[in-house]
Amino acid sequence: MKKHFFALGLAAALLAPQAAGAEGFAINEWSAEGVAMGGARMFAEDDAANVAYNPASITKVKGEAMKSSFTYLSPHGKYEADVVAGGGTEYGQNKVHAGWAVGSYYVKQMNDKDWFGIAAFPRFSMVSEFERGSNAASSNAFFSKLVGVSVTPTYAHKFDKKWSAAVGAEINYVGLELQKNINLPYVALGVVKPGVTTVGTTQIEGESYALGWNAAANYAFDDKNEVGVVYRSKITHSLEADLKGYGKLSATGGDVFGNAYGCVTLPDSWALGYNHKFDKKTRVELNATRTNWSTYDALNISFDQPVLGKFGADSNKNWKDGWRYAIGVEHKLSDKYTVMAGYAYDESSIPYDGGDFMVPTGNRRTYSIGGRYNDKKQTVAVALGWMDIGGLNFKGHTLATGGTDAYSEARTRDNYCKVVSVSYQRNF
Repeated sequence: MKKHFFALGLAAALLAPQAAGAEGFAINEWSAEGVAMGGARMFAEDDAANVAYNPASITKVKGEAMKSSFTYLSPHGKYEADVVAGGGTEYGQNKVHAGWAVGSYYVKQMNDKDWFGIAAFPRFSMVSEFERGSNAASSNAFFSKLVGVSVTPTYAHKFDKKWSAAVGAEINYVGLELQKNINLPYVALGVVKPGVTTVGTTQIEGESYALGWNAAANYAFDDKNEVGVVYRSKITHSLEADLKGYGKLSATGGDVFGNAYGCVTLPDSWALGYNHKFDKKTRVELNATRTNWSTYDALNISFDQPVLGKFGADSNKNWKDGWRYAIGVEHKLSDKYTVMAGYAYDESSIPYDGGDFMVPTGNRRTYSIGGRYNDKKQTVAVALGWMDIGGLNFKGHTLATGGTDAYSEARTRDNYCKVVSVSYQRNF
């Protein structure tokens, strides 16, 4: 029977869930309990999702546990863009394109000292969509999607009552799709019509697998105070994609079909956590995560077929490293019912000259609450979150500066995201 449950848990964790973050990039919504506590979930007791939040804490799982989590994210926002041709300001909004973050987790206690865990969850994902017509925003990107899934087999060891540590591999999948419009001079009977443009459209779509690793350690000062650290390595993807160009984009003035090549580097990060138990019912977690976004210095794509006479498209990003801070509180009302609340603040890492409509987000503040029911065999949790996404000002890269953007500057505003999450865990 145990072998059956082990095989079932392994298969469930290896299912690659499709995930799309709502106009974000880094995903932290890995379980309903994690959402409820603002992502400050590094020291949870008997929680299989510890494989994601803090691998060293899978030593807190007793026996064997499987968990599934489903988080719904619904983004909303508006923008303004200063149009180059003819001047004036364009007003618009993103299309409400909800995303899902799905996680599967499995943990097995091998003996008093050793644990094994495996998970499939999204670390980086995003989706943004705007009107596809001939407007300023679409010249930069009217549809952008990065689907990311990490599969993380993990080994953890408990040295004594104070120390535990873990190490794991990461098999990371990304699927990337980018669509944009290119404004072209309108030609009739071989004559260019001044001030009149037509629109060509490009689509780049591909996927890649790459390897990374992670390590974590916990130290308990006493029964009430514990600290932990988690490191996740950077992962570099060499992406081969399909290129499709519609409109007068080729040398002969027709469509273009070929291949595109590029590199996407997902950054490494450090997470530091502190856990304090006031008593047997109430505890608080503090968490600070530094993500080295400076690895995302450019998004350069090369083509094997010329598009408007060019064999590539370069875009400097020059993002800066950033911090995420979170605090979460958990209080047991009884042996079966628990309430949770959390707050998180994410710094924006996007500079003025490196922003775009792919990830048009500023500083983010997330407020969340949740509840959980548990007995000896199962746990059910639900959470609600409200993400206040700050506005972002960013520069357009126009034809005059070697780009294709039809705006000189753009600004996002009134951005927010609604979050709903549910988790179910079964213990054996």
